[in-house]
Amino acid sequence: MNRRDFVNWMGVGALATSLPVALAACGSDTAEAPADAPADNTAAAPADDAAAADGFESIGTVAELDEAGALASSNFQGTQVVVTRSPDNPDTLIAVDSLCTHQGCTVDWDGSAFACPCHASMFNPDGTVASGPASAPLPVYEAKIEGDQVLVKV
Repeated sequence: MNRRDFVNWMGVGALATSLPVALAACGSDTAEAPADAPADNTAAAPADDAAAADGFESIGTVAELDEAGALASSNFQGTQVVVTRSPDNPDTLIAVDSLCTHQGCTVDWDGSAFACPCHASMFNPDGTVASGPASAPLPVYEAKIEGDQVLVKV
């Protein structure tokens, strides 16, 4: 066997061994994390059928929001979302895309504004830019409370 044949067979072997991994990655996995997921609130609680009909889905409970000060999900309806109460009116909810518009770092709620830990951009509670380097506002979503659930519509 010459070197070329050996390299060709090694390539075929490598492709054959990676096939199961590729197939698994392409499959759909619809399993969700349980409602008692870790305290970082990255998994959305299951939404009831009435909420899903109007496009709103539950991101967590009011108790979780009040305890943590904000609810966040890294994959909520295909995007990153953070929800908090307005500092000016605690009855009003604020929901924004939590990816900084500068370079895509995840912003954090500091109690009065959204702060980007990567390059120090600051965003007002309504998502507008307070200070750069970000120049575009955070996308804002509808949010409401129904019963004990915090609902967001992306």
